[in-house]
Amino acid sequence: MTLTEIRTKYLAFFKAKGHAIIDPAPLVLENDPTTLFTSSGMQPLVPFLLGETHPAGKRLVDSQPSIRVQDIEEVGDNRHTTFFEMLGNWSLGDYFKEEQLGFVFEFLTAELGLPKDKLYFSIFEGNEEVPRDETSYNRWIELGVSKDHIYEYGVKKNWWSRSGTPEQMPVGEIGGPDSEIFYDFGTGLNLHEQSEWKNQECHPNCDCGRFMEIGNSVFIQYKKNESGKLEELPNKNVDFGGGLERMAAAVNNNPDVFELELFKDLIAEVEIYVGKKYEEDKASFRVIVDHIRAATFLAKAGVVPSNKGQGYVMRRLIRRAILKARKLKDTQIEPNIFTTLISELVKKYEVYFNSSDTTQLQSVIHDEVTKFHKTLENGNKEVEKIDTIDGKIAFDLYQTYGFPLELSVEIFQEKGQKIDIEEFKKAFEEHQNKSRTASAGVFKGGLVDHSEETTRLHTATHLLHTGLRKVLGDHVQQKGSNITHERLRFDFIHHAKVTDQEISKVESLVNEQIDKNLPVGFEMMSLDEARSKGALAFFDQKYGEQVKVYTIGDPNGEWFSKEVCGGPHVTKLSDLGGHVKITREEASGSNVRRIYATIV
Repeated sequence: MTLTEIRTKYLAFFKAKGHAIIDPAPLVLENDPTTLFTSSGMQPLVPFLLGETHPAGKRLVDSQPSIRVQDIEEVGDNRHTTFFEMLGNWSLGDYFKEEQLGFVFEFLTAELGLPKDKLYFSIFEGNEEVPRDETSYNRWIELGVSKDHIYEYGVKKNWWSRSGTPEQMPVGEIGGPDSEIFYDFGTGLNLHEQSEWKNQECHPNCDCGRFMEIGNSVFIQYKKNESGKLEELPNKNVDFGGGLERMAAAVNNNPDVFELELFKDLIAEVEIYVGKKYEEDKASFRVIVDHIRAATFLAKAGVVPSNKGQGYVMRRLIRRAILKARKLKDTQIEPNIFTTLISELVKKYEVYFNSSDTTQLQSVIHDEVTKFHKTLENGNKEVEKIDTIDGKIAFDLYQTYGFPLELSVEIFQEKGQKIDIEEFKKAFEEHQNKSRTASAGVFKGGLVDHSEETTRLHTATHLLHTGLRKVLGDHVQQKGSNITHERLRFDFIHHAKVTDQEISKVESLVNEQIDKNLPVGFEMMSLDEARSKGALAFFDQKYGEQVKVYTIGDPNGEWFSKEVCGGPHVTKLSDLGGHVKITREEASGSNVRRIYATIV
């Protein structure tokens, strides 16, 4: 059964159970500065789990493309991937434990055909404050699960909150017990006997490889009150997440997710290119196909390789893939191997890509391969000049030329030298700390820079924000923006496509203000004062005690726009140099629309 077939079955199954299929969130959540990427289906739904009403209803389902940066170093084994899809379903104050466990059990056994004797389950064992999860235990028994297939764990394994265990939860935080589902690949593979846990009892959470977690139902039923105690929520939520690739591995009864059809086809292309077989170096093959898949999805999300943020992660993924391919082929890698893989990925993921995307995606990867070849060339020249390499020099090569540590180790080992890895790591950590300090306050408002072009377009986003609210309604809220020299991109909450007539009204309203040549200025004040004066502010976590409030119009009289923002802006609307033209409107996520605009 392919990934596409399982995804389709999952969405159809829960739709039949009364769930609304919602669009996945973008891989890069521009309105969430606390994280680089969307890492789960739950992440963009946190506001609704906290009590906001979701416009699609109380029962939701989706398949969320996700990236987890912390798994980069783990890629190479049989189960870790940096990119994955998370199948999710939610109940927002509707059904609870009995219905949820029944739904997921039916899907796994009836829809996917997984045998019951291959499935194991975990529940929360309870502690002094929260009782054992008797409801989940009894429900699994009712569904025909034998007692010896149910394991009980404490707060470190079977408790969910964004902050961790119950004692780590701050006042107001929500959380609750969860019930995980594992697939047993059996004793025939000797996975436990060959693992570091071979002298311990084997169980679903021992991480020996015999068991693979394929789903987790989180029951959000508690909230930390002012006295520091957990109290039951009046409306309880369900949050389920299941790894699509891992479910497919279970269906195929093979613990190596890279044996799935998708990966096998990609690996076959790499085998042809490097002239070696997968069995000769599985770890390198796995890194190549995983990292290029992740980089392709990032390119689709608009990320380009760079030395900061999401771009740095993308650069690291591509360059690690290049190094692994270089290791396999024993020579410089040409970009055509990756362009071939991208073509295959576009075909395999028709639900996320269009065939017209192929050339642009290939171009992004191709450019980075070319740049890295130049980096290696320059770095090699410097290496030849140095007799003794220590950790600090290795870091200097990395910082100046982008020369990867793992490549340095490989080359210096050939020369009979050794590198102090700990010294390199120390220098790298110091560099990271300096970068964090220097980047504080950079790229405010989604700008790529502070040039005249982006400043004008940034000011235009304020006009569009107000124009959209006046035409569509006050429910419109900014969810993110990205501004380059040529255009602005603006995401906002709205439940339907913006019609051509509505777009025309927004443009007319905005351009009327430009024709009036309204002044643009700002005042410093507290966030509370800003809101009391009518200023829009939706990203509280970005602001300090004092904020800038930009007003288009008279701040003490008639004004058109008033927003909390870091700037920069023009000083009067005539400085925009023309009228605002909306060039495109499209969906960006569940009940989030996106417009592109420019100044003409």
